[in-house]
Amino acid sequence: MVSARRLLGRPYTLEGTVRNGFQRGRRLGYPTINLMPEPDLLLPKRGVYASLATVEGQIYAAVTNIGTRPTFSDADIVSIESFLLDFSGDVYGRTARVAFLKYLRPERGFESGDALRAQITSDIEEARVICGKELRV
Repeated sequence: MVSARRLLGRPYTLEGTVRNGFQRGRRLGYPTINLMPEPDLLLPKRGVYASLATVEGQIYAAVTNIGTRPTFSDADIVSIESFLLDFSGDVYGRTARVAFLKYLRPERGFESGDALRAQITSDIEEARVICGKELRV
């Protein structure tokens, strides 16, 4: 992401319409906005990123996963799911833009929802620091 940002002059971004997902993030306590990429769209590598999400003109620090949700699925359908820090509301059908700031870790399956929840909590703490620096610029 650092090289992409340097070459582009800005963070790599994806934009799309917020879609309904499987509500798994919500059940874990971390509701996400879900973007479904076009099949031929070149995506960053699968994994978890610190990101900034813009919805209806408001910018939120976020944790974004690009991948197949291996804890809950064996399907190879790639999704983009962002948990927006300090946000609550319904933005289904709205346009969202996600700017990828830093790769945090590879996507992987977890033995339980509790283990995944603990990792997400850690990801959020790391993203809050990274995004906080970005939002102060």
